[in-house]
Amino acid sequence: MSEAQSISDGSGKVRDLTAFQQNILAILAEEARYGLAIKRELENYYNTEVNHGRLYPNLDDLVEDGLVEKSELDKRTNEYELTDAGYDAILDQFEWTLSKFVTDDERADDVRALIEN
Repeated sequence: MSEAQSISDGSGKVRDLTAFQQNILAILAEEARYGLAIKRELENYYNTEVNHGRLYPNLDDLVEDGLVEKSELDKRTNEYELTDAGYDAILDQFEWTLSKFVTDDERADDVRALIEN
């Protein structure tokens, strides 16, 4: 695997995705995209160039793990789409993060404000 990652037992929940892989899933949650469009979104987020040698092996790992589906748009271009398992992985990460972050009503209000915007 290209970045440290492991998948838990039969629950199917992915707990050890790297931040980079989680960001790929978040991008694909918006809509299916081809590789260079994913690369551009990541570059905007990181404010630096994302190497093809980092992006595509991670996409391949996410496909192999069933979190992303890869299809051919044409002979040179692949499209990547979030699977139901990928969607569940994002929700699992949100749930865990929020369970640690939301410790009082003020923080809960902050999260609600983010969601409403």
